[in-house]
Amino acid sequence: MTINEIAKMAGVSRTTVSRYLNDGYVSREKADRIRAVIESTGYQPSRQAQMLRTKRTNLIGVILPKLNSDSISREIDGITAVLAKAGYEILLANTNNHEQEEIKYLKLFAANGSVDAVILIGTIWTKEHDAILRDYPLPVVVLGQHSNCCSCVYFDDYKAARQQGEILARTGKRIGYIGVTELDEAAGHNRKAGFLDAMSEAGILVPPEAMVVTGFRIQSGYDAAKELIRRYPDPDSIFCATDSIAVGAMVYLHEQGYHIPEDIQITGIGDSEKGQVVTPRLSTVHYYYKTSGKETARLLLGLLSGSEQAARSVRMDCRLTEGESVRAPKDAV
Repeated sequence: MTINEIAKMAGVSRTTVSRYLNDGYVSREKADRIRAVIESTGYQPSRQAQMLRTKRTNLIGVILPKLNSDSISREIDGITAVLAKAGYEILLANTNNHEQEEIKYLKLFAANGSVDAVILIGTIWTKEHDAILRDYPLPVVVLGQHSNCCSCVYFDDYKAARQQGEILARTGKRIGYIGVTELDEAAGHNRKAGFLDAMSEAGILVPPEAMVVTGFRIQSGYDAAKELIRRYPDPDSIFCATDSIAVGAMVYLHEQGYHIPEDIQITGIGDSEKGQVVTPRLSTVHYYYKTSGKETARLLLGLLSGSEQAARSVRMDCRLTEGESVRAPKDAV
């Protein structure tokens, strides 16, 4: 179908159809006839033609660290829920947790004009990120990491980890830590800082051999728990920086005959579906991932419309979700 065919079937001029498609004024009678023809034929306007006329693609580039993630999928749900209502579609760019791939896609989107704006779901933050985003030619919002260079939506990782550390310290004394690289400021540095501050306040020493750094997958948690038990035998508690790590650690502990939480209590962060279906149910911290995606999209739309001028930072709150993987204090029994 072409605009000329739509015009002929609706009994109007080609110009009238063009005005209708570009939100110009068309009488209600003619608009109804055009709409009826479009709906009956399934006509879709040419994206290339619209780009040439408006200099806009109605596409938003979303750079994300991985596709098979509960948290990322919930963030994408929130992003698309808001952007779709505003007439935008998203173009996903998967980096497989490589920060240099983030840099590559930031440069690509800025150079080729394929998108109107960018959302970066950040992982490891580098000076190169700051250098690019400080003068980025497109509206951009970062999700999941704090940035001083552009608008961002991030989580209170320090608070979440401190809460979990305080819970473990109620009944634990020999507490191990399984985290991720501190190059990841949010999940690595901030969560470790919150955990260690909780331990310090409780008067609990966590020696270097009780701290293991690993990846983000369930297998990473399994391998890290094995290494932790080898280096720091008989811990009574383990803090894990993510739910996936915690689930992997629980699998290893079960295989070795440990009872959770009687022998070892364990916590995670993220409130993922994995943590809800394991036995016992994981004690974790709920992050409002879908809401954060919606807030990110709203910030971006504000930048696109001009209603948002200055960069703005939004810190999301979190909620403790205490499961059965931690022991209740004796005075609560």
